[in-house]
Amino acid sequence: MGLQYNTYLNSDKIVGCKNCKTHLASHESIISRNFRGQHGKAFLFASVVNIDEGPSAERNMTTGRHMVRDIFCRQCKETVGWKYDKAYEQNEKYKEGKFILEAELLATVY
Repeated sequence: MGLQYNTYLNSDKIVGCKNCKTHLASHESIISRNFRGQHGKAFLFASVVNIDEGPSAERNMTTGRHMVRDIFCRQCKETVGWKYDKAYEQNEKYKEGKFILEAELLATVY
């Protein structure tokens, strides 16, 4: 594995890691603001950058059973949310491949 370079986003509003301010997502990539995480309010994003992913695990969540993996800021290694790998219920399939970032763990960078 070679060097990993951070991606810097170009947007009017950028969401970053609260701890180190590394860019994670543009505000425009928010799909939904109606999610709850372990620390309260959370957002569903179509894409994020500058993260590392943990191993996939099955979890029972408020919306049913899902295969998810925790995601970490690549710079400081803080947990910032999770990624949905698989949803078992048909009406939850739209979450597959999407990311949850928890508001308490984020900062507005720009």
